[in-house]
Amino acid sequence: MMMSNVTNAEAGGVRVHERRTRSERAPASVHSTGGDSRGSPRIGPRGCKRIAGARDRVRRFAHPHLAALALAACASPGPLERVPIPPGAGVRIAADSLAAHGVIWSRPWFVLRARWGHIDHSLKAGIYQFARHSSTGAILHALRAGDALHFRVTLPIGGTVFDLARSVQDHLGIPRDRLLAAARDPALLHEFHIPGPSVEGWLLPESFDFGGFDSASDVLGRFITARAQAWDSSWDARAETAGLDRNALLVLASIVEAEARNPADRPLIAAVYRNRRRRGMSLDADPTIEYAYLLRDGERKSRLFDVDYQLDSPWNTYRHPGLPPGPVGNPSHQAIEAVLTPASVPYLYFVAGPDGKSLFATTYTEHLRNVRKLRGGG
Repeated sequence: MMMSNVTNAEAGGVRVHERRTRSERAPASVHSTGGDSRGSPRIGPRGCKRIAGARDRVRRFAHPHLAALALAACASPGPLERVPIPPGAGVRIAADSLAAHGVIWSRPWFVLRARWGHIDHSLKAGIYQFARHSSTGAILHALRAGDALHFRVTLPIGGTVFDLARSVQDHLGIPRDRLLAAARDPALLHEFHIPGPSVEGWLLPESFDFGGFDSASDVLGRFITARAQAWDSSWDARAETAGLDRNALLVLASIVEAEARNPADRPLIAAVYRNRRRRGMSLDADPTIEYAYLLRDGERKSRLFDVDYQLDSPWNTYRHPGLPPGPVGNPSHQAIEAVLTPASVPYLYFVAGPDGKSLFATTYTEHLRNVRKLRGGG
């Protein structure tokens, strides 16, 4: 269903992991084999001793940068440094960045080696990790191969763009507000044919690897495209049969996802909301109020009180009939399937117990009895 660099998302908060590449597992050093067929000059301990003890011999090198290279080859690898190589950077900009982090000794020598090896026009952008005093050949090999660090970002099942924004800020350096603004950007919504007020609901809960130069729109576009690619070709026709368009399907699926603490309850909860819509009842869905507070305050309310049900918001389905303006999270395929194929039951009410399982009822009287049962009142 997904590309090779994607892993299944897990429920809970957004998790981000740094994925170490070959250059991090085996940092480039003077002892590494360079990507250039010429390799890097390698000087044994005796040679290093002679160079260190006889500066006049060093001056015999044909070029001062060759002397610097010889001395650099004697140095032990230093601490690891993260080095950014921006998109479109040429070999001189790359050399400046590497030198600023103490990874290379000589900018001119690095540029010369890159041109000798015809690598100067094939450097890949990214955030790289090298040991200080690394061999030029190993560095060039990594830059040509694009052996950069990647950062894995996971949007959990049912997670929101707010969850994604906080994590992306912490690990990709993209400001939270910038991603939230991009999620509401009319140009982005138009590009992906999203009819709602934001990309919420249209992101696939999955994991992707990102480099260090992705924009907020790049990140969102990756998750939106994945949703489109994973969209079951039968869903639109089945939704139309049920009187739903794609947006309404995602809205209901997001509510079901938020309500179903126990995955096995998804078809039953979906049946409740489908039955309420069929009877012309209001949805009375708590997740829509929680999402309204999230939009207003930037945080969900962990517990709703009676006064919260009077919140004046178009997202409050206790006060406003019909569907809210958009999804309240990003549902799984299972939640979408539950809405399209709900359980064949007459239930109109449900209440979740402390173990995550829900009790269902057809009448309000029966529902109140279930509430009292869960509260220990028989």
